[in-house]
Formats: sequence, C-alpha cells, structure tokens
Amino acid sequence: MKSLLLLSVACSLVAGAFSTTAEQKLRNCNDVRAAYSSKGFNSNDVPHKGVNGAPLKVCPQGYSCCTVEMEEKLSQQSRTEIKAPVSQVSTNLQSTFRQRHSHFDKFFRELLKNAESSLHSMFVRTYGMMYVQNAELFKKFFADLTLYYTGGSASVNLEAMLSEFWAELLERMFRLVNVQYEFSDDYMECVSRHTDQLMPFGDVPRKLRIQLTRAFIAARTFTKGLALMPEVVNKVSTVSASPNCVRASMKMLYCPYCSGQVALKPCQNYCLNVMRGCLANQADLDTEWNNFLDAMLSLADRLEGPFNFESVMDPIDVKISEAIMNMQENSMQVSQKVFQGCGQPKPSAGFRTKRSMKETAFTGRFRPYSPDARPTTAAGTSLDRLTSDVKKRLKHTKKFWSTLPETVCAGERIAPGDECWNGTAKSRYEAVVIGNGLANQVSNPDVDVDITKPDIVIRSQIAALKEMTSWLKAAHSGNDISIEIDDDSEASSGGESGSGCDLPPCDDIYISTPPPAPRLVPVVNKHPSNSAGSGRGSLLLALAALVLALLAPHCR
Repeated sequence: MKSLLLLSVACSLVAGAFSTTAEQKLRNCNDVRAAYSSKGFNSNDVPHKGVNGAPLKVCPQGYSCCTVEMEEKLSQQSRTEIKAPVSQVSTNLQSTFRQRHSHFDKFFRELLKNAESSLHSMFVRTYGMMYVQNAELFKKFFADLTLYYTGGSASVNLEAMLSEFWAELLERMFRLVNVQYEFSDDYMECVSRHTDQLMPFGDVPRKLRIQLTRAFIAARTFTKGLALMPEVVNKVSTVSASPNCVRASMKMLYCPYCSGQVALKPCQNYCLNVMRGCLANQADLDTEWNNFLDAMLSLADRLEGPFNFESVMDPIDVKISEAIMNMQENSMQVSQKVFQGCGQPKPSAGFRTKRSMKETAFTGRFRPYSPDARPTTAAGTSLDRLTSDVKKRLKHTKKFWSTLPETVCAGERIAPGDECWNGTAKSRYEAVVIGNGLANQVSNPDVDVDITKPDIVIRSQIAALKEMTSWLKAAHSGNDISIEIDDDSEASSGGESGSGCDLPPCDDIYISTPPPAPRLVPVVNKHPSNSAGSGRGSLLLALAALVLALLAPHCR
C-alpha cells in the first residue's frame, strides 16, 4: 500500500510539472514577437503573454498571442505571401516567352533584310546598270513584304502586291525586249489581259506566291502567338485576391503564430484546398490555354516543314532571276503572241541600233539553289533550332494554370505527414481535396467562393486565347485572318488568302494543282514632268543593247 501511495504521489507531481510547463509555453509569446518582428512589424504589438482571443475574427479563440490589430496586419502580409509564389512562376514564364518572341521576330526581320541585301548584290553583279536603274521596284517589293509581316493583310494585301510586282516587272521587261516599238498605256493593258495565257515568267510567280503566302502567314501568326503568351500571363497573374481568399490565407499561414507555433507549416491537402479556392478563376483558363498551346505546336511543325520561312526567303533572289531569264529566253515567242492578240505596235522614232556590248552584257545564270546547301542563317541561328527550342518550352507550359496550386503547395511552404497545421490545430487534415475550377468550389471547406461571379479579366483572356487559337488554326491551313482589322478596309471580308490546303500534298511546297491565278493588273507609271519622262527614255535606250544581244542569234 505504501509503495502504491508513493507511486501515486510521484505521478501527480510529474503531471503537475508537465501541466505547468505547457501552460507557460502557451502563455509565452517571445517566439511570436521575434517572428512578427522579422516580417517588418513592430514587436511591441505582440503581448508578452497570451491574452483572451475572443475578439479575433479569423484565428481560433481562447488564449492567443495575437490581437485584432496583429490579425489585420498579418492578413495583409498573407495577401502578399500567397501571391509571391504565383508571381514568381508567372514572371519566369513571361520572361521565357518574351525572349522567344524577340528571338523569332529578330530572326524573321533579319531574314528579310538578308534576302534583300543578297538580291541587290547578286543582281548588281549579274545585271549591272539594268538592275541599278530598276532597283526601286525590288526595294518596294521587300518593303511591302516587311510591312505585311508586321501588319498583316490589314496593311498589305499580299496577293495583290505580288500581282502588281510581276505586272510592273512585265511592263518594264516587255518594253525592253521590244525597244524598237512604242507602246501606249492601252496597249500595255491589252498585254496584261493575255498574261495568264502567256506566262512570261513561267511558273515562278505562282510557286512563289504560294510559298510566300504560306510562309509569311505562318511566321507572323506564330510570332503573334508568342507575343500573346506573356500578355495573358501578366494580366491573369495580377488579378487581386478576394477578401475570402485573404481570410483563408491568413488562417493557413499565420494562425499558428497566435497559438505560439511559429514554425508550424500547413498540411499539404489543406494548402491545396485553400489555393484551389483562391485560384479557381485562373484554373478555368487552363482549357483554352492548352488548346492555344496545341495550335502553336501544330503551327511550329508547319514552320519546320512546308511553311518554312527560311527556305523561302534564302533563295528568293535566285527564283526572281529565274523568272527574269525565262522572260528573256522566250521574249520572241511572247512578243509574237502579244502582237497577234493586241496588234502590231508602231516603230519607235528614237530607236538606236548601236550600243556598246560592255554596257549591257549579260553575265549568265545563277547557280541552281539547293535546299541542302543553305546560306548563312540570320541572327546567329536557324529556324530549325529556334523552333525546336520553343516547342520544348510550349510543351512544358501545358496545364500551367491548373497545376498552380500544386506549384505553390510544395517544398518548404508545407509540412508533410500529420505533423502540420490543419486550420485549427497541429494534426491530420481530414477534409477531401476538391477539384480545380470555379464550379468545384461550391464544396470547398476552407474558402468561401462565389461561383456565380467569374472574374472579368480572366474571362477576357480566355476570349483572347480562343481568338488567337482560331488564327493559328487558319495559318496552319495557309489562310490569313487579319489580326488588326481596319474597319475602313475589306480585310474582314477578303482578308483570307493562301492555298487553304490542309492535306498531305501540302507537305510539298510546290503543290501540283494550282489555285486560280490572279489577273495581273500592271501599274502604269504616268510621269508628270518632262524630266521624269526623259529618265524613263534613258532607261529604255540604255537597255536596248541587251535586247539586241539576246535577239541577234535569232535574227541571223
């Protein structure tokens, strides 16, 4: 009996000692003062010992190291801290795709400049003064291509621009190969009416039209898509947290402070429910975001294959020269057919038959272009390398918005297992983890979400992604939908161009079945002054010897 009595007294003393220690810890707020101060707040706001927590609005009541004033300040801190990880991953994503957009845009622009420079140097060597005196035609050609790349069909009707280029080139060359005759504007209009049958430049204009249309539509639309991504991310990531989200975040992050457990982290599933409630609207972006990324990836495949901008622009000087030489070689046949259809022109009174061969000698053909021997690429890279890199980034970004809660509720921000804060105490979190999206939040146990009021900013970005996806799909089929539609233009009704082909034969950039060829309408230059007229006459006379040199073998 004595031994049992002694044991009972000893146990009572030990229990009392433990009880006193626990009560002292509960009432000691020194750790809270230090943690509160580390957040930039005044440590004097924190009571030295636990106080009655009945006035608290968020955290558990009873003895507490928090006051109502502290709770309000910690609520603002929780607003900042809950947005910090979202802001970090969003900023990284914005930076990644701003860089990719810059790389692609710089690459396409440099390709255009390099192509123009290459054509200029090669044509000067090959055609000499003939080209120099007509260089403005080719300069305008590249200026219009650049304007189409930057502004789309709202700025330049690509098909009409190409038709005008070939029409103007035809007018100049037809006059040159028939310099012994005079042609009125009406006569040249007749020539244009026979262009489809004559095909003076062979099949080059048709092939080049198809290639340029596809490549430019794909390049500019893909670049626009890359530019849209950081804009969407920026607008969505800056959406303000709702008051209910801030309240739930405060309870999750800082209510452990009030109980003196400053090192206690939230349970992972608890964190997931809070973040899925706070990011419910963002998660609804995921479907259209993924559709947009799929469309970007599909168009990237086109850029690597049949719509390759680089493989079209690199040899464009050779292709245009091929068209010019085709006209030169078939000038007699073309002229005879025109004379039959439009009548015999009047001889030129000022035609001179002699000209130095050195001034107008034709140096010969360019070498055939081989796709296996590409020229030096632009911007220190190639389209294949750029596309391969961006495709990896696009794939990695799938489901970005729906996985944001998992991104936030990871690492040092949560406590694994059952030794974690469940919203009321240090224990297991028993509630079920709910799904993503606004509709699922009706059963969220930790965040009160009004599912009847979707966020306007995010809904507008969903609409922007949906619209961009339609442009990407159109570009994938070779069709152009003007991104910047001018209400005064006909872009909305006639902005689509291209092959419209989405079948396996499109893998060949020279498709075998041509679409209806556009009617070439020549642009007749009317010179208002005698000086302008004399300049054009000098051009014709200067090139006469070339014509004679070409025609001489046929006239013997």
